[in-house]
Amino acid sequence: MQSEQNFPTNSSAPFVTFIITYYDLPVQMLCQCIDSILALKLQSEEREIIVVDDGSKVSPVNALMQYGDQIVYVRQTNGGLSVARNRGIELAHGEYLQFVDADDWLVRAGYDHCLAIVRRQPTIDILMFDKTDDPTLTNQPYNDKAVAVLSGTELMRGHNIHGTAWGYMFRRQVLGQLRFTPGIFHEDEEFTPLLLLRTEQVAVTEAKAYYYRLRHHSITNSDTDDARRQRLSDCHGVIVRLHQLCSSLPVSDSQALSRRVAQLTMDYIYQMIIQGTKRQEVEQLIAELYDEGLFPLPDRNYTVKYNWFRRMSATKAGRTLLIHLLPLLKKER
Repeated sequence: MQSEQNFPTNSSAPFVTFIITYYDLPVQMLCQCIDSILALKLQSEEREIIVVDDGSKVSPVNALMQYGDQIVYVRQTNGGLSVARNRGIELAHGEYLQFVDADDWLVRAGYDHCLAIVRRQPTIDILMFDKTDDPTLTNQPYNDKAVAVLSGTELMRGHNIHGTAWGYMFRRQVLGQLRFTPGIFHEDEEFTPLLLLRTEQVAVTEAKAYYYRLRHHSITNSDTDDARRQRLSDCHGVIVRLHQLCSSLPVSDSQALSRRVAQLTMDYIYQMIIQGTKRQEVEQLIAELYDEGLFPLPDRNYTVKYNWFRRMSATKAGRTLLIHLLPLLKKER
């Protein structure tokens, strides 16, 4: 096993660098994640696996000794997910990057299909794929050999995108100076549209290449009042920063990002309601969105859900109805 100090300098860059962020999880989950990468159709010189331990109380290093030089292990003072991912980016040598959370894993058949697409179409900058929450999904075949290629701007103007950074395999060079904003929730929602705007060729596949493990006691799913308020506050900050950026972009890019901002604003209002925000506070937050030019939601033909929600949230009576109905619908699910 390699550490940052003896990190190799290899003139032949690996095909993909997998950046695994780890913090206070059962070490078995981390090993399962690493094993899923080692099982892919990649030669040892084609892959680079970097595990960034973000200051866990107990280091997993003893369990990782079994992997020898197949992984690079880096331990740092706790700084949060954004800082850990940024550290991985700085250490990466791969032509493409793939983020993986340590409690998730890559689905072999689906991700091998993704690798085959990028090998077949080497000018692709980003490949967007799908996820699954079915742990038994392992060998489903995929046949979308001719994958449509769009620019990131074209994709965002006409299609929905994944908010999560791990939903993409992307060329390292397109990053430039783009990094995750430290110390916030919803860092992915800020990072992914900015990444796509930099990209000339994006391909999309329906392959379920990533297993996402929903853990009810994770930080992002915490139900404490403080955590709820922090998530909403950080989400609002991301929306405002993206909205402000729109005015400085070329028209096509601005339209693409504005579409994403409207969708994020819709989700922000939705989240404040289903998380039990009191009616008075909802109205106060709506007033802030109005003052910032983010509300009412623009009348655009995005999705059925968006159009329905836009109409309902546009009036105080509609918002009152949503406050009563949405938490009930969530409980039924």
